[in-house]
Order: sequence, then structure tokens, then C-alpha cells
Amino acid sequence: MIPPLQFHHLDADLLVLDKPAGLLAVPGRGEDKQDCLSARVQSLYPDALVVHRLDMATSGLMLMARNPSAQRVLSLAFAERRVHKRYVAVVHGLMTSHSNTLADADGWRLIDLPIAADWPNRPPRVINHDSGKASQTRWRIDSHDAQANTTRLQLEPLTGRSHQLRVHLLALGHPIVGDALYAAPDLVALESRLHLHASALAFDHPVTGVRLSFDSLAPF
Repeated sequence: MIPPLQFHHLDADLLVLDKPAGLLAVPGRGEDKQDCLSARVQSLYPDALVVHRLDMATSGLMLMARNPSAQRVLSLAFAERRVHKRYVAVVHGLMTSHSNTLADADGWRLIDLPIAADWPNRPPRVINHDSGKASQTRWRIDSHDAQANTTRLQLEPLTGRSHQLRVHLLALGHPIVGDALYAAPDLVALESRLHLHASALAFDHPVTGVRLSFDSLAPF
């Protein structure tokens, strides 16, 4: 069962809330895909407008505007990468020095691999150095669980490609726990949900310009 909506912020221009895992961000194709976060929010706040999306399987912080002017300003902020986003993920395997790039002073490393649609097998995406779009993700190890053979990570997408975090971690050989699209079936069977959560969001208020920051604890 999908839990009730949890709001972190509400004012005349925007709202911030948690999207539960398993709920579409916006309506899909077909009558069976009309239940979604945007529809549920609009039943409470009819003026709410979509600014960005999360994958259905991903949980965490989402931002919506409450008037067209705020929507334009916030959408431009996303397009110009002025919105700070951070995710928590749990991946299969014990990641240590697994990278061909050096960590910075705070332990962050960079994945810089181009992503393209896998047209014959959509919706999955693939790494494609010929036709892929530039895609960059910062990642840092939080902790290891040797018994479960998993690693908990913090992730910061610098670009916004579809499935970017999931594809980049798969490319390192560490698919996200519960990833029905990218992990092997025997691994998917071990968990009921994707272990990926949008845990932090920071942006300038579209009217006042005040910097707003929000945090959400991962439910795994």
C-alpha cells in the first residue's frame, strides 16, 4: 500500500513533498496509470504544477510550483543546474577503491559516461560512447554491510538523464538493490523495492530568492 503524502513545505508559490516508491510522478499512458503524485497533490491543491520528476520506483523529495510564473523560474533553475540534488542508494557489492578516478578531499568520485536510449529494449538506457548524451554523477561511500554484501552511497547527479544513477552504478558493476530494470533477476528477488531515495533538495525560492534546503531520510 502506498502511504499518504508527506509535505515538507507549502507556500503560495511552491510545495515540497516526499514521493513514495511505487507511485508515478505524473500520469502514464492508459487508464490504469492515472494515479500519480501530481494528481494526488492537485486533488488537494488544484494550482499545483509539475516542475521535475522521479522514476516510479524511486522515493524522495519532489518540488511542484503553484503558479505558471514559479513553474517557469524553477524549471529554468533545473535546466541550468542551479538546483542541488542528493540521493541515497544501496548497491550490490562492497565498493572501495572501485574507480579509475581519484577521490577528492571529501571522498567524492565522478562517473562521466554518456547515456543513450536502448531503442530495441526500451525503457532501459545504456552507456554509449558514440550516440550517448554527456552524463555525470558524483558518488561517495557512506558505509558497507559485509553480511549483506552491499554498499550505501550518496549520489549527486550533475546532469539529469533518464535512469542516470541506475545506469551509471550498473556500469561500475554495482547495480542498485531492488532494481528490476538493471539488476540480475536473482538479485531483484531479494528486495521488494528499489533502494534509491532523493534525500536532499536545495534551490532558490522563485519569488523571494531565499535559498531553501530540504532533507528526507531514506526508508531503507
